[in-house]
Amino acid sequence: MLYDVTVVQFTKMLNNLSRILDKGEAYAGGKKFDAEVLLQSRLAPDQFNLVRQVQIACDTAKFAAARLTGKEAPTHDDKEKTVAELKARIEQVTTYLRTFSAKDFAGADERRVTTPRWNGKYLTGAEFAVQHAIPNFYFHLTTAYAVLRHNGVDVGKGDYLGDMPYKGP
Repeated sequence: MLYDVTVVQFTKMLNNLSRILDKGEAYAGGKKFDAEVLLQSRLAPDQFNLVRQVQIACDTAKFAAARLTGKEAPTHDDKEKTVAELKARIEQVTTYLRTFSAKDFAGADERRVTTPRWNGKYLTGAEFAVQHAIPNFYFHLTTAYAVLRHNGVDVGKGDYLGDMPYKGP
């Protein structure tokens, strides 16, 4: 189950974020301003800008999968400055996420998960996923969406949710 709520969902939502960034870039082009303006935008003066929101969403996804499975996550230097560079980072992370299978998550529920910031404290894998990784991922993803929407980009719930795996007629 942890595989489905992390890897599968994070991959889907990062792909949605990539398409939302495309809409932001198209909006900037249509209005004849540099997309860099959107990338540096934030909702509040003490909040991270759009670039950092995307970086953290990517980091949360890759580190969650790595920490839950005991694998090594790729590193990124956080130097993205353009939509193309952010989209490349998203692609790198989703490519990494596609290397996992549900079998990799065997025992993940009980695995001890920690981060350097936690000073030796830990959560079980299930606690980490449900109480930290998933909420943190969606916080930064939603904030990235909100920064673009706040700046006039025509995005809506359908863009955020993306395609659904509907069944039936």
